[in-house]
Amino acid sequence: MNASPLALLGGEPVNDVPGPHLAWPPIEETDHRAVAEQLRVAVSVPDRSGIVADLENALASYLGVRHVVTTCTGTAALHSMYAAAGIGPGDEVIVPALTFHATATPLFHLGARPVLADVDENGQLDPDDVARRVTARTKAVVAVHLWGLPENMDALAVFADRHGLMLLEDGSHAHGAAWNGQLVGSFGTAAAFSLNGPKPLSAGEGGFVATDDTEVYYRVLLHGQYNKRCRREIPAGHPLAPYAVTGMGLKLRIHPLAAALAHAQLPRLDGYLAGRAAVAQRMCAALERVPGIRVPRVPAGARPSWYALPLRYEPAELGGLSVDRFLEALHAEGATDADLPGSTRPLSDHPLFRTPGELLPGYAGRPRPAVGSFPAAAHVHGSTLKLPVWHRDQDFRLADAYTAAVAKVARHHKDIV
Repeated sequence: MNASPLALLGGEPVNDVPGPHLAWPPIEETDHRAVAEQLRVAVSVPDRSGIVADLENALASYLGVRHVVTTCTGTAALHSMYAAAGIGPGDEVIVPALTFHATATPLFHLGARPVLADVDENGQLDPDDVARRVTARTKAVVAVHLWGLPENMDALAVFADRHGLMLLEDGSHAHGAAWNGQLVGSFGTAAAFSLNGPKPLSAGEGGFVATDDTEVYYRVLLHGQYNKRCRREIPAGHPLAPYAVTGMGLKLRIHPLAAALAHAQLPRLDGYLAGRAAVAQRMCAALERVPGIRVPRVPAGARPSWYALPLRYEPAELGGLSVDRFLEALHAEGATDADLPGSTRPLSDHPLFRTPGELLPGYAGRPRPAVGSFPAAAHVHGSTLKLPVWHRDQDFRLADAYTAAVAKVARHHKDIV
């Protein structure tokens, strides 16, 4: 009997280039100069001036919104967005059951209740399940553009209007993604973005809130900024102006060096996205007919940011081979950056959502969802395999190696079932 060609069993790997294979963000000389110059100018910016103003102006112009406020993290941006939207004790906010936990966790700190809704086969909000979750206490619904694939914002906007809800967005994976030509982050009352390391637009760490609503803007300021910034931007005659010195007592502002990096990166974002789109198209074409693998179906109106390439794994087509074993074989082939979703998972898996009272006494004794309450979210999470998406033509070799590794393991799956 011939030995298996799979590298896991001693064969030659498809890729012998040492990992990691995707370093993000791409650091160029302009980034070095921008950060070095900011070190010379100031390492603390307590108001909306200098690099902070430059970045916020550039982001607002890019998204086509009136106001942007930067923050120290994407989680902080979500917290400020919810607080500014007036969400508080007793309010309910519908969020996808499948997302990174920070989409929902800030709601706990406002005394609100995150209400989980199941997702469809694409991992996006299931409109029928969302409708079942609306109560008299529901104040908002949150669109999460998971893996950079935009939600159907037309449908969500109609739903929110019909039920009298605010539409909010978590665009943390989706900088530059669009739905029917309109950029993600410009649809609802407000949107929050992360600028964390691997995001399409990266500051290393940071975030921002985008909104067209001036009252929401003032309240975003008061949630995570204070004193000089709030005094200068909130009109003296406004009812909130007396709170300007203290704000809400939190300091969530971005570090100027992070702002400098994001500002230097932003002019290159559309180029990155065009490159990612070409690589993603190439990878999807290569995997289209591979048994056990389903590539994402992108609606005609959607332009993804391709934060990752989420593949659907179908073990029944591969003799029941588990996704973990498939991934082990992929890693042996040299596709070491292939991964399974970790912290982005059904929120009902987390103890914080099942028994929040252990950490948040105000939530003690409240009924919470059990593991398995959201079958579609559990299925999508358990059958998702992620590949990196590169942005340069010279990365085609790595992209081809990864798709070849997937095809090879699928082709020889019987060797490791």
